[in-house]
Amino acid sequence: MPRDKEPISAFLDTLFKGNHCRVFCGQKTSEQELLGVNYKKLQQSIRMKYAQYTLLVTLISIIDYCSAQPSCVVESFSVKDNFDPKRYAGKWYALAKKDPEGLFLQDNISAEYTVEEDGTMIASSKGRVKLFGFWVICADMAAQYSVPDPTTPAKMFMNYQGLASYLSSGGDNYWVIDTDYDNYAITYACRSVKEDGTCDDGYSLIFSRNPRGLPPAIQLLVRQKQEEICMSGQFQPVLQSGM
Repeated sequence: MPRDKEPISAFLDTLFKGNHCRVFCGQKTSEQELLGVNYKKLQQSIRMKYAQYTLLVTLISIIDYCSAQPSCVVESFSVKDNFDPKRYAGKWYALAKKDPEGLFLQDNISAEYTVEEDGTMIASSKGRVKLFGFWVICADMAAQYSVPDPTTPAKMFMNYQGLASYLSSGGDNYWVIDTDYDNYAITYACRSVKEDGTCDDGYSLIFSRNPRGLPPAIQLLVRQKQEEICMSGQFQPVLQSGM
């Protein structure tokens, strides 16, 4: 079967050859003289303009898409403005988590934060952890928080200790990405950074004041924040069975 003409060619054929355009009808040479253009050159020019337009639209679409994507450079992540540790204090229950490499609390994770008289925040946390791939035990942890830069109080450093010999001790960044103090909190830590500034090994926790979950409107906000820290789709739910 003969191949259909391109839309541009069909349009030009209609313009120059259609019976309904009788004002331009006649011999092809008279059509060219009347319009002052060469049919083939006009066709090539329109095709070139169309290709340039298509390329420009494609480039603009790519630029818009890239600019809409969040930067995964760790230092570009936004944290809670004017973080207030006194309002943050109290008990929180983990509803979802993105684990780091190695040993990490498995389920029934909760943390109780307290602000001491000198303004230092401390915490005691609980959860269950799996050892050797099969042995599930309760774990108690303690932590103390410091603020390296007072102008960014939501970016803290956490020193933690396991309250048993088989639990690890160490230090991690502890960033409060967002919280409304009354319902939810999102924390983030990056243990190692790649040369390009993105995180190589990090973890995050979604906390709630209520162990039964978060309302839909807040869940939507939490998903947005997960995208902003480049961890969308990497979280798993945390069981809260009251143990």
